[in-house]
Amino acid sequence: MAVEWVRLKLDLDAFDDARFEPRLRSCRQTGIEFTTMAALGDTAEHRRALYELNKTCSADIPERGEFYTYDEYLAQRIEIPTYDPRGIVLALDGGAWVGMATTSIQPEGHAFSEMTGLLAGHRGRGVSLAMKLLAIGFARSRGTHVLRTFHHPANAAAIGMNRRLGFVDDDAPRAAAV
Repeated sequence: MAVEWVRLKLDLDAFDDARFEPRLRSCRQTGIEFTTMAALGDTAEHRRALYELNKTCSADIPERGEFYTYDEYLAQRIEIPTYDPRGIVLALDGGAWVGMATTSIQPEGHAFSEMTGLLAGHRGRGVSLAMKLLAIGFARSRGTHVLRTFHHPANAAAIGMNRRLGFVDDDAPRAAAV
């Protein structure tokens, strides 16, 4: 039986990020630094680090299965027209990469939240929420009006975080949501 993924969308024009600003400040006060792949440099070394972080974080996705090989990852996630290193928010703790939020701008005109992941030892402090807020800022800066995402129905933490931000069920045809 196929899994019915939870598809969500956020109206970026109606989103009020000011109500979440204290959370972002709080994360920065705990020593977490936020940056982007573009700011750090979209180098081969950083792409490898992103791959390793994404692979580790993806292990928590229910029924994820085998993660890409590095070459597959490059071909399917990096060396594609929608890849933009400005859309990859990274959370750093003492220089170590501990979290990522990847957002792309799709040809249909919406933004797509591809992955938000955080190493287990850093969870529960609002870091994922802060990364998602920065990803929303990226999507807005690119002139999009809708941010879409989808989750396995057993991924309650991710679904809950998105719903707290104001994401609602997305009934758009599947082709438009991916």
